[in-house]
Amino acid sequence: MALIGLVRVSTDKQKTERQHDALNAVGCIRIFEEKTSGKLAVDDRPGLAAALDYMRPDDMLCVQEVDRLGRSLLEGLIVLNDLFQRDIAVKVLEGIATGEHTERSLILDIALALSEDRRRDIVRKTKNGLDSARARGRVGGRRPVVDDDKRAAILSRRANGQSMRTIAAGVGVSVGVVHKTLNAAVPAQPASD
Repeated sequence: MALIGLVRVSTDKQKTERQHDALNAVGCIRIFEEKTSGKLAVDDRPGLAAALDYMRPDDMLCVQEVDRLGRSLLEGLIVLNDLFQRDIAVKVLEGIATGEHTERSLILDIALALSEDRRRDIVRKTKNGLDSARARGRVGGRRPVVDDDKRAAILSRRANGQSMRTIAAGVGVSVGVVHKTLNAAVPAQPASD
């Protein structure tokens, strides 16, 4: 039996070193990584699907924490049920569900529920912090991607007939940011009677 590791984060900006370190420490022979939402079904998750394709009978999927399988109780349970139906065992390295699992259990359900609750608590605290800062006249949240120089470059390139994709690549932003910037620059049309 070999351990096959799975590392998951939701966005490109999140770091994966901590998960890799934990999986390497237990001797995973191969580690698959995905930067995708845990909301997706097993077959729609590229890293998880690649790990399953790589696995041989009696290999075990290994994750640092059970919430790497899904972001919520329901999503995690769906993934676990799918894995167990395929006769794939799961090893969890940290948290109350630490251990090897070949079928659903109350402890896995509780671990997923606690993970969902922890995530909900983080979201709530973040929202409360932003609301508190806003009440004091400070604006929280992400910094704008487009400063005055980038806005001018986007508008100038569009005026020269460049496509949104070309502008995005040239300015170093996403197509969505270009689209939003161009829409914001168009003056509102008066309503016709």
